[in-house]
Amino acid sequence: MESLLKNATEILLLIFLIITFLQSGIDKVFDWTGNLNWLKDHFSDTPLRNLVPVLLGTVLLVEVSAGILCAIGLYQLLIIGESTMALYGAILSCVALLMLLFGQRMAKDYEGAKTIAVYFVPAIFLVFLLQS
Repeated sequence: MESLLKNATEILLLIFLIITFLQSGIDKVFDWTGNLNWLKDHFSDTPLRNLVPVLLGTVLLVEVSAGILCAIGLYQLLIIGESTMALYGAILSCVALLMLLFGQRMAKDYEGAKTIAVYFVPAIFLVFLLQS
C-alpha cells in the first residue's frame, strides 16, 4: 500500500498510457483495413501518401511496445519499486505521440495535432517524474 501511495501520480499516468496505447494498437489490429483506408485518404495530398501502410505498421509497433513497456513498468513499480521499464515506456509513448503529431501536421490537420498535444503533456510529465 505504501508503494501505491508513494507513487500514485506515476501509477495513474502509467495506467493512462497503457489504456491509450494498448487500445489504439488493438483498434489498429482489428480494424486494419478501416484505419488504412482512412489514413490513405487523410494523407492523399502529402508526401507520405505512398508510405501509409508502412507508417501505420510502424505506429502500431511503437504504440503496442509503449503500452507493454508501461504495463511492465507499472508491475515493477508496484512490486519491486523499480521504475526503469516505466521510464522506457513513457519515453516510447512520447516518441509515438511525436510520430502522430508529425503526421497530423503533414496532413495539415491542426485540430488533430492539438489533440495529440493533450496526450503529450501527461506523457512528458511522466518522463520528468521518473527521471527525478
